[in-house]
Amino acid sequence: MTSDPRPPVLVVSATAAEAAYVPEGLPVVITGVGKTAAAARTARALAEFSDLEDLVVVNIGTAGALRDGLSGLFEPGVVVNHDISAEAIRALGIDPEERLVVGPEAITLASGDVFVTDADVRSSLASHAHLVDMEGYAVAWVARDFGRQVRLVKHVSDNADDSAWDWVAAVDRSAKVLGEWLAEFTASS
Repeated sequence: MTSDPRPPVLVVSATAAEAAYVPEGLPVVITGVGKTAAAARTARALAEFSDLEDLVVVNIGTAGALRDGLSGLFEPGVVVNHDISAEAIRALGIDPEERLVVGPEAITLASGDVFVTDADVRSSLASHAHLVDMEGYAVAWVARDFGRQVRLVKHVSDNADDSAWDWVAAVDRSAKVLGEWLAEFTASS
């Protein structure tokens, strides 16, 4: 009997709808919406998997496109916490670590507790990011804190504008693409 050379995977998703097509057999943590819930539930799950040193955390979910023309599946290489007063905190002599490098891709994901539907907010975020979500930064931060590799995999569901209100109608299409990515990733890892 040979051992499976693939590292174990923990799938982290904000909602059950986004995780609807995760391949059977993969452990899934549904965190709830926002950075606080994502951090707490990801940390709790990682504590339960503390004996698996090679565990890979894969955060799947939908994202809003902050720039026109972006669609499809992305694996951001940088994630930023966009709703923290980073410069003010830095002025106090504290590094808020609002920017985490998580991979090689030249796509930046902005995470915050704001559901972006406003054109001015979208424009402001687009000056330093390509995509926006509400959990990626928290999952990445907790994974790093636990010494685990993390991959953020996001499918564009809307343009972070009025179209975001149609998320419920768009999420199933995104979930199918995310499930297909996970099936390929776990088969080839």
